[in-house]
Amino acid sequence: MKRAGSLSVVMRSYKSAVTRLAGLNGFKEFAWQARFYEAIIRDEKACNKIRRYILDNPGKWELDGNDPANLSM
Repeated sequence: MKRAGSLSVVMRSYKSAVTRLAGLNGFKEFAWQARFYEAIIRDEKACNKIRRYILDNPGKWELDGNDPANLSM
């Protein structure tokens, strides 16, 4: 069992609340991305690496095999 207040418990609670509110507000198709990357930013170097990933990632979308737009290719 996960400890109350741990990061995983906080994130699970957050995602549950957002999912519930999305449904109550008519966003019936709302779903969390199945694959994701999470990290704790511990220093400036790690922060800069994540910033670079965020800036560079959109340019790679057309190559993503999980993108529904690419499934018919």
